[in-house]
Amino acid sequence: MMTPEELERKKKKEEKAKEKELKKLKAAEKAAKFKQQQQSDSSSASKKKKNSSRRDASAVDDNPLDYEDPPTDFGQKKLLSAQMAKQYNPTVVEKSWYAWWEKSGYFVADANSSKPPFVIVLPPPNVTGALHIGHALTAAIEDTIIRFKRMSGFNALWVPGVDHAGIATQVVVEKKLMRDHHLTRHDLGREKFVTEVWKWKEEHGSTILKQLRRLGASLDWSRECFTMDDKRSRAVVEEFNRLYKEGLIYRDIRLINWDCTLRTAISDVEVDYVDIKERKLLTVPGNKEPVEFGVLTSFAYPLEGDLGEIVVATTRLETMLGDTAVAIHPEDPRYSHLHGKFAIHPFNGRKLPIICDAILVDRNFGTGAVKITPAHDPNDFDVGKRHDLEFINIFTDDGKINSLGSEFAGMPRFEAREAVKEALQKKGLYRGAKTNEMRLGLSSRSNDVVEPMIKPQWFVNCQSMAKQALEVAMDGEIPRLEFIPKQYLAEWKRWLENIRDWCISRQLWWGHRIPAWYVTLDDDEMKEIGSYHDHWVVARNEEDALAEASQKFSGKRFQMIQDPDVLDTWFSSGLFPLSVLGWPDDTDDLRAFYPTSVLETGHDILFFWVARMVMLGIKLGGDVPFRKVYLHPMIRDAHGRKMSKSLGNVVDPLEVINGVSLEGLHKRLEEGNLDPKELDVAKAGQKLDFPNGIAECGADALRFALVSYTAQSDKINLDILRVVGYRQWCNKLWNAVRFAMSKLDTDYTPPLTLPLEAMPLSCKWILSVLNKAIFKTVSAMNSLEFSDAASTVYSWWQYQFCDVFIEAIKPYFSGDGSTFAAERTSAQDTLWVCLDNGLRLLHPFMPFVTEELWQRLPPARGHTRKESIMISKYPKVEDAWKNEEVEYEMDLIESTVKCLRSLRAKVLGKQKNERLPAFAFCLNEDISKVITSYQLEILTLATLSSMKVLLSEKDAPPAGCAFENVNENLAVYLQAEGKVDAEAELEKMRNKMDEMQKQQEKLEKMISASGYKEKVPSHIQDENAEKLTKLFQEMEFFKKESERLEAEKSTKQ
Repeated sequence: MMTPEELERKKKKEEKAKEKELKKLKAAEKAAKFKQQQQSDSSSASKKKKNSSRRDASAVDDNPLDYEDPPTDFGQKKLLSAQMAKQYNPTVVEKSWYAWWEKSGYFVADANSSKPPFVIVLPPPNVTGALHIGHALTAAIEDTIIRFKRMSGFNALWVPGVDHAGIATQVVVEKKLMRDHHLTRHDLGREKFVTEVWKWKEEHGSTILKQLRRLGASLDWSRECFTMDDKRSRAVVEEFNRLYKEGLIYRDIRLINWDCTLRTAISDVEVDYVDIKERKLLTVPGNKEPVEFGVLTSFAYPLEGDLGEIVVATTRLETMLGDTAVAIHPEDPRYSHLHGKFAIHPFNGRKLPIICDAILVDRNFGTGAVKITPAHDPNDFDVGKRHDLEFINIFTDDGKINSLGSEFAGMPRFEAREAVKEALQKKGLYRGAKTNEMRLGLSSRSNDVVEPMIKPQWFVNCQSMAKQALEVAMDGEIPRLEFIPKQYLAEWKRWLENIRDWCISRQLWWGHRIPAWYVTLDDDEMKEIGSYHDHWVVARNEEDALAEASQKFSGKRFQMIQDPDVLDTWFSSGLFPLSVLGWPDDTDDLRAFYPTSVLETGHDILFFWVARMVMLGIKLGGDVPFRKVYLHPMIRDAHGRKMSKSLGNVVDPLEVINGVSLEGLHKRLEEGNLDPKELDVAKAGQKLDFPNGIAECGADALRFALVSYTAQSDKINLDILRVVGYRQWCNKLWNAVRFAMSKLDTDYTPPLTLPLEAMPLSCKWILSVLNKAIFKTVSAMNSLEFSDAASTVYSWWQYQFCDVFIEAIKPYFSGDGSTFAAERTSAQDTLWVCLDNGLRLLHPFMPFVTEELWQRLPPARGHTRKESIMISKYPKVEDAWKNEEVEYEMDLIESTVKCLRSLRAKVLGKQKNERLPAFAFCLNEDISKVITSYQLEILTLATLSSMKVLLSEKDAPPAGCAFENVNENLAVYLQAEGKVDAEAELEKMRNKMDEMQKQQEKLEKMISASGYKEKVPSHIQDENAEKLTKLFQEMEFFKKESERLEAEKSTKQ
């Protein structure tokens, strides 16, 4: 009697045998049908002429208007042409959809929704900006995420906003005033100038937001904000007040980075450093002549009391006018006699103490003596504090020497440099100059040389907030803040551990005015603003400030004036994730959507913006402002060069979308502000890179290309030809859907469920691989691996649906209606399911073309679908579609077809359309059964006239054929009488056998090595053993085939 386990095994064995028998029957049935179809095709050949003339008549009757979309009113659902256009046209396809999406409210998130929230805040572009390729990358990535999440059942919110861009906007408007009216902002006065900026903002500030619409960015425009609108301004005032009350904002006279062109302080992260290796002339804004850098100048200070002189050196000779000491090392024997002595300044007679400082001075460098300018050098500032030195500022705000600069007063700083040198030479104190490596700080805002200057400013003490920002990213296995790619975590740690206090005041007129008022008492000796540190009052408005001042200075008469400075732009944008959701009020949006889900931005603003948002979010919002930070690469040109107007390699996304001629590219350069030489270089660069201009690609192709590029780590080398390639792929997609639609009858309605068991193998296969593509895409999207997701979707559409499935089912739709009736119905249903799921799978990447094509699909029977693809559900894995066995078999079929195509190309050459008979020589019965089952697919895909399946146990390999090995169990032969070169085939086999012999020896050596069984994991050992077995089998097959060919060759001779 059998045990239950044995009975179960027997049952399974019988089921498997039945399945195999069923497959055999189906294969035989298919082969018979195919034969019948061929006969039918043959008998209908005589009718071809007649049919052809009918088609010609039909073409004449074709109405071109049937292929044109009717006009659609703005904001209405697009009206589609009666017939699909014969070619994809991005301009036509991308028209009308966006306005309809927006008007329909599909982008709007609901704070009261029960769906889980998913929130992204758009990094606010500058109000001065027009869309550049970096914005396009940001928009493409973020819209892909938000559309995916919206379709996946999330309450998806993507908040748009624009940054007031303090310095940049003020500069733009100042230039406009000068160009149009020959006026400076000082001519207008503060109030009128700010009014002019607001006017400019209203006229030009929404340009970039309109351009984002052209890209298809599904932002929630109902929540659009501006960093200086009333709500955001109130939030910034609240931010300043709270931080001040906690002692984190303070005012101090400190050394700051000063931009002499813009006449304002800038923060440390707004300084770009250039390494200068040797003497170099640089153009500096505001200077007529280039300025030489990389020079170390030595000069002598006379010592008091006829003690001689002491020689010092500097790269900034003009700063000697503000020197207040000379430092030496306390243990330097050369200067031990000078301790406590003085040097005399040669231009103003000021006594400079000789001070001992072991921290600053390296006695082995130069003369071992260092000039100290505490008001104009960071290291000297620290020395000045340690030794209680005098701090003398020698510069005016625009970089001229001030009244403390003796006879050099009024000179621009770099002219003064030369004048001081000449004066020292006249006094006999100049000691020469030599080349010196240096780092030069340039303002990222104006490109001017940054001048360290001592000034009273407002600062944020960042130490405690930086510590918290570091902890949330480093804490535990699952930190509250995750960085993608992870490599940026090390930079995050380095920067936050070495953070300096943040200078937040700017000497501008456009921006958030600092909510601090200075109180001048009637009995104060010094009346200048800021003279007394304790006379500042911080409040939310002037009324509160007055009340606080009255209480603080009770009984005293005073005047009160608001600080004229404004806050650093990053101070307001650092609050953005909170302020856009209504903070400091307890709003529905704040409760529903904070913290946000992902911050996506460029790695270049990791410290400018990301770090400050995290610090302020934790401090003021009580939690990190986002859970993940995705930092995208920086875009370079195809050659890896930084994009620059002067190189002519700047890519305007709208020019890629709409297309532009070479002349159009040149025109854009001519409208810029390049000098003639730079213009010539830029035009030459454009001619080299875009000799025919840029072809019209459309937003979908540009988006897909940019998202596909994100696998590159920190730089994207953007090749426009790749975008053009995706535009051509859109055409392939269009034609695939057009083909499919032509196979769906006008009254076709797809079923709600598919009868999988009764379907042809090709239909089962495409559904199984679609299922796998869905799984991989969803996984990649959830892991923010956008390039992998895009690649998966592309591969399914291109290599599986278009290249294999569509070709494989074509026989079902040819011949008379009865031959493949059941298969045709299955193919129609599978086509519809593939198109519906495939288009929804692709939609987040290519929103326009997928909406257009999806709208043409007939709805499923008895099912009301969503109005738009963008609010329909994202495809999900269907367990019933999974069929590993069919996938394995189809992989074998694809390999077989590939080998047969290779043989056809080699044998036929240019006669590509000729069909030849083929043979499949199988080394075991299982392979034979698979090949037999898919005979129709192989005949169709490999373009064969016939194919016979041979089994090595019964049949001999065919003679006079070209041969290709598929794997260790299968070879294919193509009958080509008189076209097969036996000697060439033998040479090919000898080379292959040599290669296999080397692989075999290498594996055998590895397996027989000492310690292999103990050290190598068991699964690797199994893999190696399997490889070796396969190599033995293939080698044996090639030997036999070689012997057969040799025998054939001898017979012919």
